[in-house]
Amino acid sequence: MRFVCILLLVGCICTTAIAQTTASKKGLLLVLNKFENTLAFIDPVALKVTATVPTGDGPHEIIVSDDGQLAFVANYGSQQPGNSLSIIDINARKEIRRVDLGACYRPHGLAYQQGKVYFTSELSRTVGRYDFVSGKTDWLTGTGQNGVHLLTIAHHSPLIFTANRLSNTVSSIHVRVPPTPEDIVHIPVGRRPEGIDISPDDKELWVGNNDDGTISIIDVSSNKVKETISVGKLPIRVKFTPDGKLVLVSDHTGGELVIIEAASRKIIKRVKAEGLPVGILITPDGRKAFVARMESGIVSVLDLKKMEFTGSIQPGKGPDGMAWVE
Repeated sequence: MRFVCILLLVGCICTTAIAQTTASKKGLLLVLNKFENTLAFIDPVALKVTATVPTGDGPHEIIVSDDGQLAFVANYGSQQPGNSLSIIDINARKEIRRVDLGACYRPHGLAYQQGKVYFTSELSRTVGRYDFVSGKTDWLTGTGQNGVHLLTIAHHSPLIFTANRLSNTVSSIHVRVPPTPEDIVHIPVGRRPEGIDISPDDKELWVGNNDDGTISIIDVSSNKVKETISVGKLPIRVKFTPDGKLVLVSDHTGGELVIIEAASRKIIKRVKAEGLPVGILITPDGRKAFVARMESGIVSVLDLKKMEFTGSIQPGKGPDGMAWVE
């Protein structure tokens, strides 16, 4: 009898371990609700909110540390300009630090590299770098451009690119300490550029021009636009799949998710996504994408093989920025 009990106990332990391993493999989706100042933790398989954490005012964008322990939230503000980053302990499900960015108002675009967080500041027309360990902004450079909104960072070189909505430019910035004016090149694009992403091989930069309904494709080696393609009404977000073969575009006022073959520049599908689609997140395995539909208050799940929506989540009011935790 004692032997049977031991076997049952071992079986329970193994079953629990397998369940925990399976749970860890499915990942975790983080969604910012900018109209209610919260961060939702979502089970991406059950499509259920498992926790909600308060943030600063008007959270717009979020990035996760490489080890999956911390999330960094840009508190853009709503009626009043924000100037802070919320740092969330992912395991504890709570904000552990509120970083005062001083004169860097309207922080928005975020990127994480080598243990540091890069952020844009619209009103100060700057890009900064925050070091979590020291608790300080250890690098800051002016752009001289208006509406420095979103950014993307090269995978294999110290280059940052910002979309400058009110100057109709993209800034290519070489990260150097201390920064110098020679480290910045401004590239003219279409009207009101916002959505921006760099190809996995760092060769092309795709930028959505909101007022033109176009995408400017920039050759990174020359910092010049080599092609412009028409995609819809308002291409507010642009994201490459991990293999670089597809580009997903949120057509904000057109109410569509546009799927483009990167090499041919051809639109291969338009998926209805009414309710002001904004943020796009693609899972690291390239199998799924999540599309935040701000007005509808839902996040839709896209099967990238079928190229159709297969489910939806209700994370809160005004979903937009998203991040993934392995």
